[in-house]
Amino acid sequence: MALINPHLNFNGNAEEAFGFYKSVFGGEFAKVMRLKDIPNPGFEIAEIDANKIMHIALPIGKNVLMGNDVPSFMGTVNENENRSKISVSAESKEEADHLFNGLSAGGTVEMPIGDSPWGSYFGMFRDQYGIEWMIDFDPKYQGKI
Repeated sequence: MALINPHLNFNGNAEEAFGFYKSVFGGEFAKVMRLKDIPNPGFEIAEIDANKIMHIALPIGKNVLMGNDVPSFMGTVNENENRSKISVSAESKEEADHLFNGLSAGGTVEMPIGDSPWGSYFGMFRDQYGIEWMIDFDPKYQGKI
């Protein structure tokens, strides 16, 4: 079965954001590459962009959360736009609480975590970097997602 791996764009703070995500999910970065490390002599990088992240990857279970900084010549990401949400299926209520409380710190809670009308344990928020998340634990789907 194919895996879906979210990829996030940032305006120069990808490394900070991914350090935060790593502090919540744990693990180690599989890859960190800066724009200045692109091995292409024909692709000149502006000094202001040299240390920005070209690619960063944080394995989480069988999936990988990936991201990059948008180079200045491409403009900026609208951090207040309505983006798609990243949905995380937790393996327990405890894990759901840990992820919700950790990732939502400094962000804006849209729906506090708790028992939902559809029978799962669910919460939704925008983190301090503008990324939207949904955390869900549903015992009837345990091990099936």
